[in-house]
Amino acid sequence: MNNLKFCCPCHFGLESVLKYEINKIGGTNLSVSDGKISFYGDLNILARANLCLSTAERVLIELAEFNAFSFEELYQGVKNIPFEDFIGEKNAFPVKGYSLNSTLHSVPDCQSIVKKACVDRLKSKYNTSWFDESEPPVQIQFSILKDKVNIYLDTSGVGLHKRGYRKNSNLAPIKETLAAGIIDLARVRPDTVVCDPFCGSGTILIESALKAMNIAPGINRRFAAEKWASIPQNIWSEERRRAIANVNKDAEFHAIGSDIDDSAVALTIDNAKKAGVKSRISVEQADIRNFRQPENSVVICNPPYGERMLEIRQAEEIYKLMGKTIGKPAFIISPSEEFEKFFARKADKRRKLYNGMIKCQLFMYFK
Repeated sequence: MNNLKFCCPCHFGLESVLKYEINKIGGTNLSVSDGKISFYGDLNILARANLCLSTAERVLIELAEFNAFSFEELYQGVKNIPFEDFIGEKNAFPVKGYSLNSTLHSVPDCQSIVKKACVDRLKSKYNTSWFDESEPPVQIQFSILKDKVNIYLDTSGVGLHKRGYRKNSNLAPIKETLAAGIIDLARVRPDTVVCDPFCGSGTILIESALKAMNIAPGINRRFAAEKWASIPQNIWSEERRRAIANVNKDAEFHAIGSDIDDSAVALTIDNAKKAGVKSRISVEQADIRNFRQPENSVVICNPPYGERMLEIRQAEEIYKLMGKTIGKPAFIISPSEEFEKFFARKADKRRKLYNGMIKCQLFMYFK
């Protein structure tokens, strides 16, 4: 298992950021496509990727890629995969996946075929006719796109955006992985001062602190593959020690947050405490009208969007106020095509991103 192929999905628009992260942790032979990056590494890289990648949605082991135009071709392609390298005789091995623009369009039927092929493979390897699947699960995933089949094992379990610090959030939180990508694009460094005048549950402030101090985002959580007998426990303990040793405690980073909602302020403080970065973050209840960007600081924020007409009009009024109070550099994510008009400044650069299913733009002001 010294040369495994991995696949990490990510938000569309963050591929270049994730590529840099994967190179940094030692992944090799990277291949970039829309919304995902494939690369190679050993078991240490598997654990390191789960612990350290801040913009990946999960870490998948890619077991096979082949074309299938019939259920028989799907069955034979899956049966040839050495599942026994990872799935023990008593492991559960659930199957999920999707099919798009393919001859095999029925997902439930494909799911059944993949499961049957895996069962038949493992029956022959373990000389048994029954699997009770009583031990920790090894999740099998399949994707079929334009008749090309990819078979994966999910090593992460719960998505990597679940860092463990945000048990509670406000009504419109930004996903941790998206926030981390924007923070990378803003080039937050160990001595950066980050401001967020719409801090909500504190995600941008906390992710900035983790990035500046080189704290592995997954250090306080567990992963599905930690329970697999096929991966030695010392791999995980070794990589956790490595991650802890790499923390930059001397970073001069500080974050300043505010929100008009005092409950959001309390939530940010609580989440920062859970993340272990409370001492690096100052938060207060304040209106954007009163915001003044501190000298030598960067604003990174996710202002209110508004979905209904009245809320959209209110959001546009907020954008006008932001234009009067926010200077440079600033990195602002918004779905509004007219954001620049209300902000009264054209962005130096824009990047298309998705916040969940919402198509957005990252408006970047730095000149």
